[in-house]
Amino acid sequence: MSESSALDMNLLGNMQDFVQRAINRGRRSVELANAPPQPVGLTPKDVLYSRGTLRLYHYHPIADEVYRVPVLLVMATTNKAFVFDLAPGQSMVEYLLKRGFDVYVIDWEPPAQEERGLTLADYTQDFIPACVDKVLADSGEQDVSVIGYCMGGILSLIYAATHPAGPLKNLVCLTTPLNMHGMGLTQVWNDPRYFDVDKLVDTLGVIPAETITQMFEMQRPAQRVAGQLRLWDQMFDDEFVKSYRAFQRWGDETLPLAGEYLRETTKELSWGNKLYTGELVVGGREAKLDKVKVPLLSIVAEHDHLAPRDSTKPILDAVGSTDKDEILLKGGHVSLIAGPNAVRRMWPQLDAWLSVRST
Repeated sequence: MSESSALDMNLLGNMQDFVQRAINRGRRSVELANAPPQPVGLTPKDVLYSRGTLRLYHYHPIADEVYRVPVLLVMATTNKAFVFDLAPGQSMVEYLLKRGFDVYVIDWEPPAQEERGLTLADYTQDFIPACVDKVLADSGEQDVSVIGYCMGGILSLIYAATHPAGPLKNLVCLTTPLNMHGMGLTQVWNDPRYFDVDKLVDTLGVIPAETITQMFEMQRPAQRVAGQLRLWDQMFDDEFVKSYRAFQRWGDETLPLAGEYLRETTKELSWGNKLYTGELVVGGREAKLDKVKVPLLSIVAEHDHLAPRDSTKPILDAVGSTDKDEILLKGGHVSLIAGPNAVRRMWPQLDAWLSVRST
């Protein structure tokens, strides 16, 4: 066979392989498009308390010996808490249970129109304190550790600042943006010259999930397309596909938001930056962070586009705690708490810090 004929045969073989791979990917795409939603939140749990948009879960203990102080995870009001429990082996809840913690989680359902008037006071002076009381009654203990994620961390800080007498034992803030004026692109699209929050809230009452999703995606407009390209490239890696579909489900199930809560957080926190400056008053109580004296850990991500470094860095200086630490880890806003990076990096450090303070 001549050299030219061999090259032609090689080219033909490569083309056939390319076409077959494209056909296989097309078939796989159809399978995934028609597949039921990826199962999430599989760690056994009970609904301990339910009221309106609020859900409080208690997860079944796994370890033979359990730390005395229960742990309460607080989710941001825009998202479902199953990001803490994506899948076996990729579940922060499962990890904490195996390490001996008694785990409770505050989750949210979509607020109904009659809940459009919910405010910061409802979340920090009613919902969280009610859940804390339920946790203490259920566990039989007198104090609790709280772990807040993103805006759940802000709610937890406000709760801690307005309840300095306890029963809070420890506070952990995960990717929590205290200094709202350091929020980068969020401050750009949130600029009061262009964002008429009153008109939005007065018109809609409850802000649709699609609007909240668009607000997030404006931070990284190409992120969804980039994720789909990664899925196309790794479509036959079953573990990658399962993880991708779980994260995608979490993003797709972004929650609507009570309008008054959005109005208040926009004006008081985002524009006024009042939690950071010490001027915030919630439900008639001053939320001054120097009143927070409990041990505090802030865990932040090096490449967090939603809670940039300028927004998270001031937490340690703002609180009055003497026992306080910050851990800066590689990763992004979500990969810090869930996925392979979290398994290796964040969860063990959270365990190491919290375990010695939970007896």
